[in-house]
Amino acid sequence: MARKLQLITSLLSLLLLLALVGASHGRHRGGLRGHKGGIAIYWGQRVPETTLEETCRTKLYSYVNIAFLYKFGNGATPEINLSGHCNPLIDGCKGLSTEIEYCQSLGIKVLLSIGGGTSTYTLTSKHEARELATYLWNNFLGGHSSSRPLGSAVLDGIDFDIEGGATEYYPDLARYLSEYDTKGTNKKVHLSAAPQCPYPDARIGAALETGLFDYVWVQFYNNPGCEYTAANADNFFKAWNEWASIKAGKVFLGLPAAPGAANNGYVKPKVLKSKVLPVIKESKKYGGVMLWSRYWDVETGYSAAIKDSV
Repeated sequence: MARKLQLITSLLSLLLLLALVGASHGRHRGGLRGHKGGIAIYWGQRVPETTLEETCRTKLYSYVNIAFLYKFGNGATPEINLSGHCNPLIDGCKGLSTEIEYCQSLGIKVLLSIGGGTSTYTLTSKHEARELATYLWNNFLGGHSSSRPLGSAVLDGIDFDIEGGATEYYPDLARYLSEYDTKGTNKKVHLSAAPQCPYPDARIGAALETGLFDYVWVQFYNNPGCEYTAANADNFFKAWNEWASIKAGKVFLGLPAAPGAANNGYVKPKVLKSKVLPVIKESKKYGGVMLWSRYWDVETGYSAAIKDSV
């Protein structure tokens, strides 16, 4: 009888120890169950947002999208616009090279975002898609050119923020860019995209079907039908589950970092942490949160408020 009681006591002690270890593990993950993610940010569209180096020094972000290469296709010479940070037309942005390399030294992936909310870009043929891929490789990735707008730094990849123009040839662009994974350098060319949350995305959906994208930061804002609100929670989670099932590496929840950063779709940090993240973090493809933009994040401190829970 004594031996039986001793055995039961030992078993209970083991179960208690396992429970304590599990609780400690849960606290280590920010108090939320599920997969641990990172924060992606768009930088480059408002000068008061701080420099790229200062942005990375905060260690708030795992990914920085430099926005935007806003002009390409239809015979146009590709051009970046960093809204006052520097002037690429007089080689004024080459000094960003050291800042990009500083960010990368911290383990932050730095990508160039192409497109944006303008009507100055399009792709009209497979030939133009090939030409753009070659230009991006030689001027921002692992290739060589005498006119690299951001200097000698080798970016980690290309982000597709396609909100206008023809849509047919972006799958070709994705395929051509991914071919460079095996050319010239051992550095992977990461591909990301920022589709709108109505599924599938009308402009970039076909490109995503290639299965070549590593990161997909879905814009759950400026789209009332699939944004998160208490009244629209069912539609939001339905849309999230659709996106979380696509052929891609990781899927991110895209949000405005302030009420003024978008027409609608802002979610208060407290609500995000209590109502949204505990659910979406259970998705196997959950990658974290994308915020628009660094300027607005500086204004509100949104990323700092959510980082431990992401």
